[in-house]
Amino acid sequence: MAAVDTLSSFITNFGILEFLLPFLLVFTIIYAVAEKSKILGEKKAYNVVLAVIFGLLFVLPHQLGIYPLGYDPVAVLNASLPSIALVAVAAIMILLLMGVFGANFTTKIAPWIALASLGFVIYIFGSALGFWISPSTQLSWWTTELTELLIIILVFGGIVWLITKEPNNDPGPIKKFGDYLQSMVEKP
Repeated sequence: MAAVDTLSSFITNFGILEFLLPFLLVFTIIYAVAEKSKILGEKKAYNVVLAVIFGLLFVLPHQLGIYPLGYDPVAVLNASLPSIALVAVAAIMILLLMGVFGANFTTKIAPWIALASLGFVIYIFGSALGFWISPSTQLSWWTTELTELLIIILVFGGIVWLITKEPNNDPGPIKKFGDYLQSMVEKP
């Protein structure tokens, strides 16, 4: 356990979490976009310089403490990334569950997955910036763990229901909606 404490203090004391990791993330994203879009032409050196400038513009004001309170992008990034990683792990688990049951996504579901992912990312970054109030501030028994548990239960329950439901001749709206959702998943 002492090794973990030593590593944790090293990461904290030398600014890896507050400077190096956000810089590398911004640098990588800007460099990849500049390389792919060829905004500055074919010269990689220009893309590297552009990415370094954007990376430093992102982290240096945080280090100097000149960002307004509550709008520090490094603090927002450090608050948001664990939740976004949780959403990514949930998406991978959904894909694993679909593979275990032998179902494949059709092209109908791609826009819905993109829309849901965008919604989660907007909600997570908005929460980190304090744009809206979570239910836990209104209801004392509502915790973030309860929210995560409800989302996991709903997603996995829906997937299991879609995969294992028996054909039914009920023409009601629930069946039509279920058939629509099932049409997004095809069994080989």
